[in-house]
Amino acid sequence: MITILAWLMIIVFLGLVMTKRLHPFTALISVPLVFSIIGVFTGAMKEPIAKYLEKDAAGSLSIMDQIVALGKMSQDGLVKSSKTAFMLLFAILFFSIMLNAGLFDPVVNTVIRIAGGDPVKVLVGTAIVAASVSLNGDGTTTTLICCTAFIPIYKKLNIKLLYLGVLVILMNTIMNLLPWGGPTARAMSVMEVEGGPVLAALAPGMVVSIIYMLGVAVYLGMKERKRVGIQKLTAAELAKTTQSDPEVEALKRPKLIWFNAILTIGTVILLVMDKLPSSFLFLVALVIGLMVNYRQIKEQKERIQDNAGDALQVVILVIGAGMFSGLFGNTGMSDALAHSMVSALPTSLGRWWGLVTAVVSAPGTFFLSNDAYYYGILPVFAEAGAKYGYTALNMTVASLLGQAFHLLSPLVAFIYLLLNMTGLEMGEWQKESAKWAIGIFIIFIGVAAITGACPLYI
Repeated sequence: MITILAWLMIIVFLGLVMTKRLHPFTALISVPLVFSIIGVFTGAMKEPIAKYLEKDAAGSLSIMDQIVALGKMSQDGLVKSSKTAFMLLFAILFFSIMLNAGLFDPVVNTVIRIAGGDPVKVLVGTAIVAASVSLNGDGTTTTLICCTAFIPIYKKLNIKLLYLGVLVILMNTIMNLLPWGGPTARAMSVMEVEGGPVLAALAPGMVVSIIYMLGVAVYLGMKERKRVGIQKLTAAELAKTTQSDPEVEALKRPKLIWFNAILTIGTVILLVMDKLPSSFLFLVALVIGLMVNYRQIKEQKERIQDNAGDALQVVILVIGAGMFSGLFGNTGMSDALAHSMVSALPTSLGRWWGLVTAVVSAPGTFFLSNDAYYYGILPVFAEAGAKYGYTALNMTVASLLGQAFHLLSPLVAFIYLLLNMTGLEMGEWQKESAKWAIGIFIIFIGVAAITGACPLYI
């Protein structure tokens, strides 16, 4: 009975999220709660709840006792997810404020100035800026900054905007694997792992993939150089492309650029070293960044208010995931679902569970939202992987490798902003992007196997 409930819960959860009948946050809370209550009234939850409460006799538990236990299970899940939620809150606020202060402006302006009228330099510059701006983990911000900065140049030089769309989305794909990015944050909250070890495990593959994408930019740039040639742009024409809204300019702190750069780089280095908690590092960095860049209390309040919306959207999902995992795990549904899956697989395939998880994550994260995949599917794969010797970190990494294709999905909201700003047709853009995303996917898997971040076979 509990296995049936577990499968039904996952199916209903995925269906509600995929069809957009419920917001992922409300689905994460309501679906496991409803199915857990059904399990209580049908008697299916008595044994696992008795085990959770360390009771010898399940028969002595009343329905009210079991419902009260569900509240405690939910609380356990919320406590476990709180570290990730705090880290994300402070990390997103920190990077948003660094963007407000203009930390990445010199990179954008320098790249545009150096690129001039050479398509190769313009495309490489696009890739560099996209990777830099993607540090805040927000695809919408990356799209807005890159398109605003580069579309005038692409049009002036007659470079295909298709290549702008490809480079922006694939660079963001790579950088989105940072611990404060959407998919990694979700996987971390489900698997209860810290940001430092995850970043250390993913970083080699990310670095190689960035180099690969710079190579792609050079290749595409050479094609465009052959097609349109190299043009000369005046200083005035270049300056015009970097102008922004006066209100945005007022927030920038060009005199503090080096301080902000050192603060950001130092924070990331300390994060990788894993000597201090991630939430503590970003909290301290956020406070320092606020006090130094915006000294008046009114300015600090405005920066927090303006950027809190983006942070809150991610944080509440992690909190919801905590309750989901608390109920899903403690009621026995997670174990039952994992056992049913493992029993259906050939024994020989289990030792390749790292590769299986990585391969499944590609179509899984393309056809499903990150919320549906990481909160609904990953726990099941993780339970099965543990039986074959894969650690929580191994499974976290494996589940993220398929992200090479996720941002090509029509389920990703901000790609419509990209398509609208560039005027691209989705099918053509997906086809061109997927061609190069295959290379990123292969690099992710290969480097993870070589470094041991995710053994393909145990």
